[in-house]
Amino acid sequence: MSVTLDVELREERRRILAVVDENLDDVVETAVDAIRADIPVYGDAPAALTADVRGHIRTHYCTQVACLGAEQPVTIEELGFSSRAATRRARAGVGLEDYINAYRVSHRVFWDALLDGAGHDASGREAALTLATPLMRYCEVASTYAGHVFSEYLQRAVADADRERRELLEHLLAGELPGHGPLRALAHGYGVAQDSRLLAVVAVPAGSRADAAAAGAAFARAALGATRTLVVERQGEIAAVAALGPGCGTRKVCERVAALHARLDEEGLPLALGVSTTAHGVAELPRAFAEARAALECVDGDGGVAALPLMSPLRYLTLSAPDTARRLVDPRLRTFLDQDRARGGGLRDTIRVLAETDLKLGVAAARLQVHPNTLQYRVRRIQERSGRNPRRVADLLELLTAIALDDG
Repeated sequence: MSVTLDVELREERRRILAVVDENLDDVVETAVDAIRADIPVYGDAPAALTADVRGHIRTHYCTQVACLGAEQPVTIEELGFSSRAATRRARAGVGLEDYINAYRVSHRVFWDALLDGAGHDASGREAALTLATPLMRYCEVASTYAGHVFSEYLQRAVADADRERRELLEHLLAGELPGHGPLRALAHGYGVAQDSRLLAVVAVPAGSRADAAAAGAAFARAALGATRTLVVERQGEIAAVAALGPGCGTRKVCERVAALHARLDEEGLPLALGVSTTAHGVAELPRAFAEARAALECVDGDGGVAALPLMSPLRYLTLSAPDTARRLVDPRLRTFLDQDRARGGGLRDTIRVLAETDLKLGVAAARLQVHPNTLQYRVRRIQERSGRNPRRVADLLELLTAIALDDG
């Protein structure tokens, strides 16, 4: 009896598969419609991609019918077409999750077609159930293989993109724009043209907690300039090129760099960052990168941002000054500043305000919220204690330099 039943089941299975094969066009269209309805990236796809998906599903269904009919598991060789389709989907920008989800939808539709072909009698349903396990195995093998191929392609694509970014950066560090081809197109994608206005940004890990790879990835996701930012991790540093454009000047880029630094610091990725002055064209980028690296000397060991576009020349010179410059300050001025700090720093504040108000005593007194006579008294005290008259330009510059070095 069991032998007769096995024969009957096989015949019933063949009948079900024949029904599916006869109606394959309709089953394929049902699958395409279901995928487009369930997965937005396919629903919004151009006609060419939809046609490719349709052909891919049809090939899968034909392979499934053949394997189920022969009662043989699918082989990797038979799934070669799936490898090529996976590569095309990755190139089209379909994500791995959406790609595998499309597999699940198409196999669900195929199973529904098998049930429809089985009909409502008991023998047909029983035969369909015997197809469930081999169909599930087909789906597992096919989706696992496709996912592996898809992931391999993405890894190669990432590696190729990283190599191209590095090659492009080397060109830019030499002050040249690639003449033609993919690197030239890549440069334009980052807003880098021969006469573009650009800023160079250089970052290095600050402290043992820093993770340069994670920080580099965060930089790549951030839009520092008017377009996406070219970011390359190289030789222990992160190098970036930010393109300026309408509505995105140097101050905006510096603010974005500062915000990125603050966020990364909160996430346990402290960095020291230097931002150059504007490079007017690719030819000036070598100078800009040298500036950005020099700006790092203004950042202490805990990290921070040294943005040259936001600094005055005096501020930069005093921040980057070696200890020799500090030793050149008149000892009498150092003593004066130490004593003033102990008294609350009122006289150094007076010196700063005098400079900011162009030595106009009335304006300076109003800014300091003191009587003009009080300000005159302070000026005399500064001169007596420092040996410098803050109303003389040369003496005022020396006082301001000493204060900046002392603050730094």
